Amino acid sequence: MRILFTGGGTGGHFYPIIAVAEELRAVVYEEKLVGSKLYFMSDKPYNEKLLLENDIRFVVAAAGKWRRYFSILNFTDLFKIGFGIGQAIWKMFWIYPDVIFSKGGYASVPAVCAGRILGIPIFIHESDSQPGRANLWAGKFAQRIALSYEEAASYFETKKTAVVGNPLRREILNPIPQGAKKFLKLEEDLPIILVLGGSLGSQCINNVLLESLPELLESYQIIHQTGKQNFADVKARTQVILKDNPNSKRYQTFEYLNDLAMRMAAGVADLVVSRAGSAIFEIAHWEIPAIIIPIPETISHDQRSNAFTYARSGGAVVIEENNLSPSVLTLEIKRILTDPRLAAEMQIGAKNFARPEAARLIAKEILDIAIQHEI
Repeated sequence: MRILFTGGGTGGHFYPIIAVAEELRAVVYEEKLVGSKLYFMSDKPYNEKLLLENDIRFVVAAAGKWRRYFSILNFTDLFKIGFGIGQAIWKMFWIYPDVIFSKGGYASVPAVCAGRILGIPIFIHESDSQPGRANLWAGKFAQRIALSYEEAASYFETKKTAVVGNPLRREILNPIPQGAKKFLKLEEDLPIILVLGGSLGSQCINNVLLESLPELLESYQIIHQTGKQNFADVKARTQVILKDNPNSKRYQTFEYLNDLAMRMAAGVADLVVSRAGSAIFEIAHWEIPAIIIPIPETISHDQRSNAFTYARSGGAVVIEENNLSPSVLTLEIKRILTDPRLAAEMQIGAKNFARPEAARLIAKEILDIAIQHEI
């Protein structure tokens, strides 16, 4: 059987696809099914190493964005979209997959459109509490729709929709506390804060954190993932801010935390500060109290809704970006980390929110659709 994945633009689209692919392989092996061929169609491979490791063939199809603001690129990208759809139809005709699994995003449009034209079953997954435009459109003719948030269900047809959570890769599921403090060069007895800014990093979070460092490092240790684009700037600024500071070694900065480093950070973190993308589901699975700082609605329509939905579970508190300041961030961090009862309640809320079986449920449904299509 042939299964084609599509989606892209961010890690929030790409990494759940890898999680589902891992579970597909596992289910095929466990149930002794005929081997499957996996494809990923997008404008960019995003992470060629992970595609290769999971035996997924990359198939390029051009894609264009339709921005929510005026831009001349909206006009030129119309031609990219048209070209990409033609490209996708031609390439998909020769692959002719038994099912298409789409994570949404602008890069999914050519593949989903081609699948619709060729009569291939389409299964979509929506990660956000307010669906993106690509999935809202695809949901009108998709055979199955999986959701991360119950709040998104009202946007789709009930009989073909199920809330399953967000697929998480096996590598990231299990934190590693043993040896983590030594690996990350941290002290043994101080609380640890893990700061994440999403797959691309967050300049706003970086700025506020750096201003807060001297005070925070008096009582806490910090693991800071800056994002590759921001790393050099943050490194240079911290050398000035923490010059001659006796607590400077309590701050460890990384442009990107690979799977091993992330699992170790998760294994020792007492609190996470994060954006409101797919990392919410990783944090919930790790059962770590969190401060969520969503991207403003003027830039991202979904993160604010995601953040407050998660906060209602009790697993996190939300600081909106227009309220974010060094003093507000520091006060919230201290409020949580100095109140063991509150921290314990947040851990319970996170655990209740997590849905660790999402990838396997989706994988089994994909295989059921593919088998039916083969018959």
